[in-house]
Amino acid sequence: MHAPRKPHIEATLRILHYLKKSPGQGILLSSQNDLTLRAFCDSDWAGCPNTKRSTTGYCVFLGSSLISWKLKRQKTISLSSAEAEYRSMVAACCELSWLRSLLKDLRILHRQSALLYCDNKATLHIEMDCHFIGDKIQKGLIATQHGSSSSQLVDILTKALGREEFNNIVRKLRVLDIHSST
Repeated sequence: MHAPRKPHIEATLRILHYLKKSPGQGILLSSQNDLTLRAFCDSDWAGCPNTKRSTTGYCVFLGSSLISWKLKRQKTISLSSAEAEYRSMVAACCELSWLRSLLKDLRILHRQSALLYCDNKATLHIEMDCHFIGDKIQKGLIATQHGSSSSQLVDILTKALGREEFNNIVRKLRVLDIHSST
């Protein structure tokens, strides 16, 4: 904001153009739901050109309904993509833990492990027993799974995407435009 340049105004215009074209878009919360918690997490390692900090992103589904998402710059610099991805897994794990607690308070039993998808295999093998997420895995509250990069829904929050990939993810997130004819 203190030194705006041409790329800043171009990004702003793209956002405004998108918002103008889609005033009726919203998220469908299905009444037919299996109540399975699933999260997709990702990061953009050293994505900030100024600080070299990574960005954490995740989105959480209850059955087929998107119920939670977050995008946040990491507080410290990650020395590897695996470390940046691991930090995003921890953030998603915290959200899954909170949601499981909320479901319990609402007297909705959630017996199976919540699934946490990450597209970095190295991250899945970090010494789990020494970290927060390892505790949740050992208790059976979270089960990690590798998800392919091509099906990583949270890329919409952490990466610049082409139109086709962006629209594909928007469809998978079940973002609907109430003004468009189906």
